[in-house]
Amino acid sequence: MRNARYALTFSALLAATGASAQVVTPPAGQAPPPAAPAPPPATPAPTKPVPYGPGMKVNISPDGSKYLRFLLWSQIYTRYNENNTGTLRAPNKPKESQVDFGIRRSRMVILAQLNPRFLVYTHLGINNQNNVSGGLNAATDGKKPQLFIHEAVTEYKVNKYLNLGAGLHYYNGISRLSSASTTSMLAMDFPLTNFPTIDALDQFARWIGVFAKGRVGKFDYRVSMSDPYLTNLPTNANYVVGGVQTGNPLGLGITSNGINTGTNAAQYNPQNTSHVYQGYFSYNFWEPEANLLPYYQGTYLGTKKVLSLGTGFMFNKNGMYSRPTSSSVPLSSLTPGSDLYAAVPTRKHDIKLFGADVFLDMPIDTASRTALTVYGVYYNYNFGPNYVRYVGAENPGYGTLATRGNAVPQSGTGNSQYLNAGFLLPQNTLGPKARLQPYIAYLHSSYEGLRKNNGERAGVNVYDAGVNVLLDGHNAKVTLNYRARPDFTVPDDVKYRPEITLQTQVFL
Repeated sequence: MRNARYALTFSALLAATGASAQVVTPPAGQAPPPAAPAPPPATPAPTKPVPYGPGMKVNISPDGSKYLRFLLWSQIYTRYNENNTGTLRAPNKPKESQVDFGIRRSRMVILAQLNPRFLVYTHLGINNQNNVSGGLNAATDGKKPQLFIHEAVTEYKVNKYLNLGAGLHYYNGISRLSSASTTSMLAMDFPLTNFPTIDALDQFARWIGVFAKGRVGKFDYRVSMSDPYLTNLPTNANYVVGGVQTGNPLGLGITSNGINTGTNAAQYNPQNTSHVYQGYFSYNFWEPEANLLPYYQGTYLGTKKVLSLGTGFMFNKNGMYSRPTSSSVPLSSLTPGSDLYAAVPTRKHDIKLFGADVFLDMPIDTASRTALTVYGVYYNYNFGPNYVRYVGAENPGYGTLATRGNAVPQSGTGNSQYLNAGFLLPQNTLGPKARLQPYIAYLHSSYEGLRKNNGERAGVNVYDAGVNVLLDGHNAKVTLNYRARPDFTVPDDVKYRPEITLQTQVFL
């Protein structure tokens, strides 16, 4: 104990001595010397932009094999549109042309790979909202668009040649353009003919079902089996006097003097319960393309050398129905509440769609970083007799008229050809930070249900020309597009309407 007291006393004396050595009392009447000035903080060096790479990725394992990845993008339109004949801008308010603003797409993808064999991703967002349409009531109200799930997929890797998946998927057949990426398009937008059943049998070109995909050498494949959605056509299953289908049972006829006669023009079959089968097969002669996700690249901007040939299909048994012109039904013979599908004879038709395409993307001059992109596709569609459908992207016209706003014949029984081509100009054409990529696109369609009065088919021609101003590749770009669009209000007197659009895209 005595030794401990000595040790404590000695330690206290040392501490007091150290403290008195650090505090120097200045002589009386004299101010302490000023403290040395602190060095100024170092000016941070400006940071250089980091290449986007794989996106906003959160690694969960040290080697990055387990991760979460987030992708977000928006495409905003400022557009001048000369409307098709008879277009309204509001109830009973005709409008020949206008400048409008809209959200073409605003989307997000959440992707998770937590095991080398398992993948899960969800894709959600909105499309085609402007002040007239795209809202809860898509044709006549632009407010409060429904944020909906585009894709929700789980996938399992069986081996290096085969992956199996299920859910709400985008593994479409027919063509490369039918499963294309919306963030890397060459032209400002798709021709939409590549989505022939959009929002009729599918959910915005997506399907609930199962799929298989893979690669063997240079051969890529994807096949799927899915359920068709209900068509929700505006007809009643049971006859109601004065109801929706008065004078036009099942939406397949015309009435004169109380007799309803078939039109021999097919429509989607509301009683369709057959599976939808799709497939797309391609062969890459040069570099392989990524196939983790279903989205095909529109242009690589010279970063890859790709030459791909592909072919695809879609088949749906009894997906359409029609009534021949020989079919006559006296409306007086229909009992209120009777089953219209039993009372009105119809014919069923299989949906048979086929496509073949070629995609070329290659650098031209590595020093100036120029590149060429060319894509061409041929479609042969069979929806049954005389079927034609009209669609207008982010339509600025009001109401239910098929040809309203900027609508064109989008799909039908017949054939279509589409071609686009673009050239990435030398890197210093617009200064050191931006790149220019002018392009052209052309769509030609011939549908058996779209005819002039003399019986001749009225060909559909849509012309596009534009330029991409690439501020940071596809991640930040501005596109100016001019379109000459046919107005098919009167097939014997087709007029071409101008449509000029400035699109801004940010993709993170």
